Amino acid sequence: MDIRLGNGFDVHAFDDGDHVTLCGVRIAHDHGLKGHSDADVAMHAVTDAIYGALAMGDIGQHFPPSDPQWKGAASHNFLSHAVKLAQDSGFAIGNIDCTIICEFPKIGPHSDAMRREMARITGVEYTRISVKATTSERLGFTGRGEGIASLATCTLVKS
Repeated sequence: MDIRLGNGFDVHAFDDGDHVTLCGVRIAHDHGLKGHSDADVAMHAVTDAIYGALAMGDIGQHFPPSDPQWKGAASHNFLSHAVKLAQDSGFAIGNIDCTIICEFPKIGPHSDAMRREMARITGVEYTRISVKATTSERLGFTGRGEGIASLATCTLVKS
């Protein structure tokens, strides 16, 4: 049995806007997130966790921000690509654990919808996906309300 573990981390600064997209779920907010794509910081971290477990680089290598075709792209495209690479390499996703770090918006009321959307995109059982949040106790850029960070871990299993 081949078991692999990957970690992903991403950050995006707040910018003008009326919502953020996290784990594919649109959340009303008085700011958006700045990024080349839709800036879904949580989905980017999960995508990088899969690439990391595969030892296949990171999201920027597969979808360079310098490439205009990815401007404003929905992050589910990136996650779907990583999932397909895992499947094509003979791996199944054992579980996904994603932590979103921000003072606001509040994540708890949306975490169930986020888990369900991640399950839909990845084809992984809802019970194998965790989405949770923490604050940084008003420390650092997330604590000052300048943006959102996310950390994710993914287990891949090949029998």
